[in-house]
Amino acid sequence: MNEILLLEDEESVSRGIAFTLEKAGYCVYACDSIAGAEQVFRERMPELLICDLNLPDGSGLDFIKRIRESGKGIYILCLTALDSETDFVVGYGAGADDYVAKPFSLSVLLLKVQTYFERNQKTGKVMLCSGNIRVNRNEMRVWKGEMEISLTMTEWKLLLLFLEHPKQILSKNQILEQLFDTEGDFVEENTVAVNIRRLREKVEDFPAKPEYIKNIRGMGYLWTRECSRF
Repeated sequence: MNEILLLEDEESVSRGIAFTLEKAGYCVYACDSIAGAEQVFRERMPELLICDLNLPDGSGLDFIKRIRESGKGIYILCLTALDSETDFVVGYGAGADDYVAKPFSLSVLLLKVQTYFERNQKTGKVMLCSGNIRVNRNEMRVWKGEMEISLTMTEWKLLLLFLEHPKQILSKNQILEQLFDTEGDFVEENTVAVNIRRLREKVEDFPAKPEYIKNIRGMGYLWTRECSRF
């Protein structure tokens, strides 16, 4: 049974989420404080975290950062009453994978959870290998040859996007939608180029002459190597 950690201090909201997810067959550990959630995380290592951002004993963003720094692979879905682009970008920067803005529909939240688990079950294989780049999806770890490299959450999502679509040209808008869950209307023009440059600096031997990530003029970017899964 898939295990979910729910961190939400508003009792009625927490109860509704837990009931909906448990009815759908998931095991839910509901906590109303960061301290409680940290204990459950250490003891149970759940696969998915649903996390409110404003909590009685601290910031949900700080909790998310600590989880990402621990190196443990977990999908993080934020619940927030904040809905500005800046708030979303800050959350993604802290390590969130997706957002649901309050007030929200329980059916929409359930759909996001189901989609995540169904996608994982379909892929099954957790290791990706392309050239001398290796990725462990579950642990969110990346190696270049024998050396492990550290990526930001945005760089991680960008690399995974390329490895899931090798030898396929991805447009700037496609990349923006995947990285920031937006159509790009409020994102700076050079956002994609900046993140591509940063990723190249970590995965390429010679970033100025990239072998993996090519710029296809007027079309987008291409990961040039095949990708194996195992």
